Amino acid sequence: MIKATAEEDAKILRPAGGVLASSEAGFTLARTYDEGRAAEDAKMKKLRWGILGAARINKALVPPLQASERNELVAVASRRLEKAEAEARQWGIPRIFGSYEALLADSGIDVVYVPLPNALHAEWTIRAARAGKHVLCEKPLALSLEEADRVAAAAREAGVVVAEAFMYRHHPQTTKLRELVAGGAVGTPRLVRGAFTFNLTRETDVRLDPQGGGSLWDVGCYPVSFTRFVLGEEPGEAFGWQVTGPTGIDETFSGQLRFPSGCLASFDCGFRAPLRTSIEIVGSEGVLSVPHPFKPGPSEQVLLSRGGPAESIEIAGQELYRGEVEDLADAVLLGRPPRVSLADSRANTAALLALLRSAREGRPVAVGAKG
Repeated sequence: MIKATAEEDAKILRPAGGVLASSEAGFTLARTYDEGRAAEDAKMKKLRWGILGAARINKALVPPLQASERNELVAVASRRLEKAEAEARQWGIPRIFGSYEALLADSGIDVVYVPLPNALHAEWTIRAARAGKHVLCEKPLALSLEEADRVAAAAREAGVVVAEAFMYRHHPQTTKLRELVAGGAVGTPRLVRGAFTFNLTRETDVRLDPQGGGSLWDVGCYPVSFTRFVLGEEPGEAFGWQVTGPTGIDETFSGQLRFPSGCLASFDCGFRAPLRTSIEIVGSEGVLSVPHPFKPGPSEQVLLSRGGPAESIEIAGQELYRGEVEDLADAVLLGRPPRVSLADSRANTAALLALLRSAREGRPVAVGAKG
């Protein structure tokens, strides 16, 4: 195990292939870079990853990262050196840092994974981008539209890839469901219902912290993101109710979204109920029921009912977190747009903010409205 020190010349690894631009939901992100350097980067076989923090979710990302042929985990940082050492021992990570700044300054790291508490996501994503690192940041990427815009600006100015880590978006089940809906499997979508709850038993958990905590940011973001993606449109109006806990965060949340097409969405999320995950897509001609929408496995089944006996649709999947790792490599090495664009992340943030504002004010709120 090597205790690495900071290096002054940070190597900036950029996407290959000229100019990459993606436009979604009225938001455009363009990256330009030196084509000679891009060709050189495209020949690289592996991206070198570093992790900021010894978060519990590391156990989900590290195995697929270490199994990847195009990525390798080379470093971990913690503000407490002993925690970095313990994480490195557990996963066989060769290099450790006693500060996040030291890891970002090291030229031997190309990609940074940010699994820090929610309130720190935007700050350290921006710092990593400015240090010339590509970034995979845990959801939520930002807690305000201003943060989302600063992240996008930092990525654009540094010419690096930044993506939000919604792992379910990379699973074949999610893509298949969007195809089914777009292909008319349920007719015209009328209603989407979703749920994501679990009992949070650690009363000192960071998710109860009023700075970035709450069930909507932690798990309610999934049914909101899922519904937006499957319908292929953005909500125009939101309404929410919440039950707050001792720290002031929403421990239980129930929300509704109205889409321009006329489709409605309703969901609940929370920290004070047993584990529940589900999505139901109700259309004019049928219903799709999805038992495991947010954490699908290597083999899944969804049910399609069109008035008669339900038809079981089998979907071959993959390791859940592998997709976001390989998607980042595709974006950096092949110049492909990340599956979860910064425009997408901004739009999800806007919907969540509208829901929270509605719950505070007790009235419907236009998605994207300031305040």
